[in-house]
Amino acid sequence: MTETVLVTGATGTVGSALRAELVDYDAVVRATAQSPPGDGPADEWVTFDFEKPETWGAALAAVDALFLLRPPEASRVGRLREFVDAAARVGVERCTVLSVLGADRNPLLPHRRVERHVAASGLDWTFLRPSFFTQNLTEVHGESLRAGEIAVPAGDGETSFVDARDVGAVAARTLTDPGHAGTACDLTGPEALTYSEVAAVASDVLGYPVEYTDPSLPRFVVGELRHGRPLGYALVMSGLYTTARLGLAGRVTDDVGRVLGRDPRDVRTFFEDYAGELGQD
Repeated sequence: MTETVLVTGATGTVGSALRAELVDYDAVVRATAQSPPGDGPADEWVTFDFEKPETWGAALAAVDALFLLRPPEASRVGRLREFVDAAARVGVERCTVLSVLGADRNPLLPHRRVERHVAASGLDWTFLRPSFFTQNLTEVHGESLRAGEIAVPAGDGETSFVDARDVGAVAARTLTDPGHAGTACDLTGPEALTYSEVAAVASDVLGYPVEYTDPSLPRFVVGELRHGRPLGYALVMSGLYTTARLGLAGRVTDDVGRVLGRDPRDVRTFFEDYAGELGQD
């Protein structure tokens, strides 16, 4: 029987990858956006906003499985809890939550609070806890990368970068296969690299020199503000890079391979696939 999958965060990095993957499944894809229709594959687009409960009913109608992505600006999770409760009341069966690596060990993270509420909701849950997305190298730092520099305060710490396309593929599998209910997947790439090593791979693949510089935290925050990014965002990113600097971001797992039956994409493959977007003028 064809099921309906509701994808929140449908226009984001993972949401877009998930929609592309669901094309190959027997599922009706209902994608959310604040101002639909969005771009790319989806059977239906609906107007949706976690902060506007009046948009929830149409989004949840006749939904079998829910992909739940906490908006990055939503540090308060009250509305998400209410939305999860609404999903359970109308008969949604499965919920795959996009969390973050280490959420199970850090009760201060909002992701952990979301996980705990979903687990208690009665929904068949799956938690996806990805490492740092490889796509952040282009989507967040693409301008400086094209200028030949990766400037993040990560020191010599390693990061087990995971490709968002692999995360989307795992999400599609868990949303359409009830056999993954009650499991948590720590999603990483096949290797952990320092940013110096990432710069070396980028230089080799892209054909121009890329240097890793290691700014201080204050200098990094100031640089992000000069690029027009909010202070809260800059501080969150500083925290993530500090995690790498402290050697806490390098854990490698085989969960992607276990779910998909293939190896995850590595950083070199990422740069090869995105080389056309990273060419210098």
